Amino acid sequence: MSLTDTDFAWVSVKVALKKSVVTHAVVYFLTVFLVGFVLGVVRELWLLQWLSQRNAELLEMPVILLVSFLVAKYLIVPKSNSGSGGYFILVGFLALFMMVGFELTVVMGLRGLSFSAYIESRDVIAGSAYLLSLLIFMLVPWLVYQFRYFKQSKSS
Repeated sequence: MSLTDTDFAWVSVKVALKKSVVTHAVVYFLTVFLVGFVLGVVRELWLLQWLSQRNAELLEMPVILLVSFLVAKYLIVPKSNSGSGGYFILVGFLALFMMVGFELTVVMGLRGLSFSAYIESRDVIAGSAYLLSLLIFMLVPWLVYQFRYFKQSKSS
């Protein structure tokens, strides 16, 4: 069995799409993570003087979700050549995987915590809100895509 030019073209499209998904996931994750890192420093150095840990974390979450939305709206969805919602679910899932991975390695390492100490250090309310915000973070690229697709189909 020999490969034709069409087979090579199809493989090239698949490879390009995979690279594109990973690139979009990395851009989405890094942008949101870096903003979250800066906000975390602000929270730890200044906000905790006036607010409790719970309130400071809860105050930070809407800002992070807004950044997630803006990154998806202006950097991820418009730059994609994909017309499929599954593409954006995959972007969100890969970004979530990176976010959790960094949270469990880098952040725990900076704080010098073991996994069990990290879990015990989380406030029940803020921790639950954080888990919900991670789920929303994963879905935001898909939600932005769906909204854009819905708007385009309504105007047609």
